[in-house]
This record gives sequence, structure tokens and C-alpha cells, in this order.
Amino acid sequence: MAAEVDIVIPVYNEALNIKQAMTRIAKEVTIPFKINIVYDFDEDNTLPVARSVEKEQGINVCYFKNIFGGGVLGAIKTGLKLSNAEFVVVTMADLSDPPSVIDEMYRAATRFNGDVICGSRYMPEGSQVGGPFLKRSLSKLAGLSLYWFTSIPTRDVTNSFKLYRREIFETITIESRGGFELGMEIVIKSHFGGRNVLEVPTSWTDRTLGGSRFRLWRWLPKYLRWYFYALRQQFFGKVAPITKRLS
Repeated sequence: MAAEVDIVIPVYNEALNIKQAMTRIAKEVTIPFKINIVYDFDEDNTLPVARSVEKEQGINVCYFKNIFGGGVLGAIKTGLKLSNAEFVVVTMADLSDPPSVIDEMYRAATRFNGDVICGSRYMPEGSQVGGPFLKRSLSKLAGLSLYWFTSIPTRDVTNSFKLYRREIFETITIESRGGFELGMEIVIKSHFGGRNVLEVPTSWTDRTLGGSRFRLWRWLPKYLRWYFYALRQQFFGKVAPITKRLS
């Protein structure tokens, strides 16, 4: 059966997490899906574990080597570019994001013609457990302030856990150069480009195994770039949407 959703998982030595992630996805996601694992190097310890689980459980999996250089940004861009289902979800191998929410995202997209469906920690019924206090506080402040002071219709613009209608990448140029701020850029450009952005509640839980690749101080200026881009677009309308393919 053809996949309705491609689930992109960027990995970097996630041998401790990938089996549980794939098992839970197979158990909790009821719509036809394919997992796209994106890795940087052939020796990544994720790969033999993932291939073993794929064979044992009969899960539909594709493996893509990062075509945009190393790092999480290139991995996510690779997954978005090489997916071929109508919808694409980005999630992490550490199960910080509950796979069951993918069904809710898909239903929101198909019932309400959504183009970007944001997993929201900061809307009613959403939650966040663990993680560095400063990181959590800045993320929440950014999401809620943009929600209240601009027309962006999600309270969690910074979360990477989102479902995208794949066709939007025919009209968006990705300019992010850091890492996870990519999701913020896509939401903001999609909204101000006339796309339908929606949100569903999710519960984020900090990883218990392996190390996070999030680098707050390195990436904070890059998040701020898109924060102020959104404010300029809202109040001055001087930032014209860019329309090119994902590259």
C-alpha cells in the first residue's frame, strides 16, 4: 500500500533509540506510512539496528545519505527533498515527540485542507517535560508572542515536530543555515505566503538515552532571524515570499 505519510528521522548514532522509535511508530501510526532514515556517514551505528528492526517487523523503510553536507539541517532537508508521499512529517529518533500525534496531524491536514500542521506544546492540552529551563522558556516566549502579536496561527512555531504537505516545497526556498530553526522558517514563510497553517496538541519529553544535538547559543541568532522576519512581515509587509524549489 502506498504511503500517505513519509516520516523523516534524521539520525546520528541513534542505536540506543531507533528500535523503540520504529516499533512505536509501527504500533501507533495507523495510516499507511514509510520511514525515511537520513544519516551522515555509512558507519552510523543506527543503520544496522534499523535494518534489523525493518526486517523483523516488516516496516517500510528507506535510507538516504545526507546530500546537503553533514548535520541535522542537511539531514532534514534531504528527507524533505527525497520524500514522495503527499505529506511529510519530521520527528526525532529519541521519541521526544509521540508518534500517535502523527495520525492527528494527518486528520487535521485532510479534513481542514492544512498545508503545515504544527505539533504544539503550548496550546491547551499540549505539554513539555524536561529539557533545559532557558531553552524551554525562550521557545515558549517566542511561540506565544508571535501567536499573540502576529497572525501566525500556532503557539509553537519553534517545534521541529510538524507535518507538511509536500507540494509547499515547490514554492519555498530554505534559507536556514543552522539546524532546527528550519521548522520555524517553513511555518513563517508558509503562513505569509498564503498557506494554511494549523496546530494540534502534542507532549514533548526530553530524551533519556543518547545526547541531544541541539546547540542553543550557536543557533539562537538564527532563530531570532526568523522571529524578526515574522514581525517585519506582519507589521511592514516588506519581506516578499520567495518562490523557488527546495535546494
